[in-house]
Amino acid sequence: MSTPREVFQRLSDGIGSGDWSGLHLLYDENADVTIPFMMPAAVRIHGREQVREHFARFDGQISLRPRDVRVYETTDPELIVAEFDYAVGDRVLPNIQVLRVRDGLIVETRDYHHHAALAEMMS
Repeated sequence: MSTPREVFQRLSDGIGSGDWSGLHLLYDENADVTIPFMMPAAVRIHGREQVREHFARFDGQISLRPRDVRVYETTDPELIVAEFDYAVGDRVLPNIQVLRVRDGLIVETRDYHHHAALAEMMS
């Protein structure tokens, strides 16, 4: 079974390689994803199918290269905090993700990305 760190690494590697199509399979059928800083308003995504739809919006639209990744483990064995940057062209966007991984799947995550800058780059 995969550790939270390993699951995050697969997620990060998939995003970095631009392979968005299978990333939803890293999420539990009933996963909860909260994106508090999404523009123009916070977003809550529930379930693997909605995660797939969310990732499909980025497929072929933007190239995100994770770098300077730091993963912090907590006293809760299911919970990690990942702090990293996305290199996008000549820009660097800060990110923090708080992930709960159970039985090798993401069951909950709060994603603090610089969504205003991402939206600007995709428009």
